[in-house]
Amino acid sequence: MDGSLDKDVDSTVLPEDVSVLQQMIRELLASLKARDRRIDQLTHRLDQLLRRVYGRRSEKIDPHQLALFQQLIDEATAISTQPPDEPVAESPEPKPKRRGHGRRKLPRNLPRKKVVHELPEAERICRCCGEPMTKIGAETSEQLDYVPASLYVVEHVRPKYACRQCEQSVVTADKPRQPIEKGLPGAGLLAHVIVSKYADHLPLHRLEGIFDRHGVTLRRSTLCGWMRQSADLLSPLYGEMVDRVLTSKTIGTDDTPVRVQDGRRGKMRTGWLWVYRGDRDHPYTVYDYTATRQRAGPEQFLGDYEGYLQADAYGGYDGIYAGEKIVEVLCWAHARRKFFDAQSSDAERALTALAYIRRLYEVEREAKALFEAEGDAEGAETLSEIRLRLRQRQSAGVLEQLRAWLASQTQGASPVLPKSPMGGAINYCLSNWEALTRYAGDGRLSIDNNASERALRGIAVGRKNWLFAGSDRGGQTAAVLYSLIASAKRHDLDPFAYLRDVIARISDHPSNRLAELLPDHWRRPEPAPQAG
Repeated sequence: MDGSLDKDVDSTVLPEDVSVLQQMIRELLASLKARDRRIDQLTHRLDQLLRRVYGRRSEKIDPHQLALFQQLIDEATAISTQPPDEPVAESPEPKPKRRGHGRRKLPRNLPRKKVVHELPEAERICRCCGEPMTKIGAETSEQLDYVPASLYVVEHVRPKYACRQCEQSVVTADKPRQPIEKGLPGAGLLAHVIVSKYADHLPLHRLEGIFDRHGVTLRRSTLCGWMRQSADLLSPLYGEMVDRVLTSKTIGTDDTPVRVQDGRRGKMRTGWLWVYRGDRDHPYTVYDYTATRQRAGPEQFLGDYEGYLQADAYGGYDGIYAGEKIVEVLCWAHARRKFFDAQSSDAERALTALAYIRRLYEVEREAKALFEAEGDAEGAETLSEIRLRLRQRQSAGVLEQLRAWLASQTQGASPVLPKSPMGGAINYCLSNWEALTRYAGDGRLSIDNNASERALRGIAVGRKNWLFAGSDRGGQTAAVLYSLIASAKRHDLDPFAYLRDVIARISDHPSNRLAELLPDHWRRPEPAPQAG
C-alpha cells in the first residue's frame, strides 16, 4: 500500500455491502500501518541527523536503563557458564579514579630560570635590636612561562686549503648530505612543518602567516613541495614499517574519505585514506592512499598477507576473504552502534541487545584488570592468555544467549520488521555471526576495531582545516607522513623530536640498519657534553 487510499475515500458515500466495507477497513488499516512504519523510519533518520549535527557523539546510555536486562542476563550467564566444580570468579570491582587536588607539579626536564627577589639591605636590619639579620632559608614557587618559537640560520662554512708551492691542489671539507639537497630547510624546520600540519592540523596557509610574523616569507607552494620531498626521503622507513605490519598475526583496518583536487577536470573528487594497524609484536600504524574505494586498494596493499583482518562489514573486503589466507574478524562496537541508533524506534529490544553486548565488554575489562594486577610477576599470564580463558568461561555463554535472543526476535507473534532499524541491526549480527564471534576463540584478537577508528580521528580533524589534498600524489604524501607521526605517538614519542632526528640522519644511514630508526627502536640522541 502507498498510504494514499484513505485520502480517496468519500465518507459521505460509502457502499452498503458489509463485506466491501470490511475490505475497505482492512485496506485502510494496512495503509495506516505502512504510513506509521514510514513515519517511524523518517523519525529515526531525523533523530540521527539531529544528534549528528547538534547532539553529543558519545554512545553512552543511562546505566539505569540496562539494570533490569543486565540482571536477567547475568543470572542466565552464571547458570550456563559456571563449571560444576569451580565457582565463577567475581569481577574485580573497578577502583574509582581519584582526581588530584591543587596544581600539578611541573616537569623537571623543563629548563628553569631562577629569579631571586632579595630584600633591600635596609629591611634586613632587625627592628627590635638593630642587628643585621641572618639568612635562614628561602621560599620557592614556580611559574610557567612561554617563549615563542624562533627561526635561526645555520651557516655551513667550509674552509678551503691550497698549496702555495705548486698552486695545483685545492681541498675543501665535504658538506654533510642535507634532507633536501640545495634546499633551504633544515631538519628541524621540516619536522616542524610536518608536525604542524599532520599532527596539529594547521593548514599550510596558516603556517605561511606564522612564518611571515617571524619576518620570513615562505609560500604555501614551497611548503607543499617540502612535504612531498620529505615523504620521498622517509619512504624507505615507511616501507620498512609496512613490511613489518604485514607480518602481524592480526591487522586492524578502516578507511575515511578525503577531498582531492582533480586538475584535469577542474573540480573536487573523493579519495580514500586507509589505516592498517599492526599487532603488539609489530606496533606500527601505517596509512595508504587510494584514488577510489574499490577492493583493489586494500587487496594490493595486503598482497600475500596471511592472518586475521579486523574491519567493518564493507563489501569490498568480501573478495579478500574469499581465499583461505586472510580470516575475517568483525567489530562489536560497529554492531553495538546499530542497536544504539535503533533506540528511537524500538527501545525495549535495543536496550536488551545493548545489555548483552555490555556484558561482553565487562569480560574484556576484567581481563585487562587481571593483567594489570599481575604485572611482570614471574609466571604471570599474558593478556592474550587471560582473555582467552575468560572468554571461554564467560563470553561464550553470553554469545550463545545473545544469538538465541536475536533469532527469537525475527519469529513469534510480533517479529521485528526486517527493514526497520532494529531489523537491520539484528540481521547484521546474524548474517555476520561467525566473524563477530571469532574473537572469542583467540586471545590475540580484540573485541572491536576501535583502535583503528581512533587512528583516523586525526585525519577527520585535519581535513576540516586543510580541506583537501592537492592531488593523488598529495594523498600519498599524507599517508607517509601520517604513518610516521601515528607510529611515533603509539610509542609515546615526541613526534617533533623523533622526526627531526630521523630526517637529519636518514640520508647517510646505512640501508641495512634502517630498523634503528623505527619508533620502537629509536633512541633520543644524548646531548653533547658542555665544555668546562
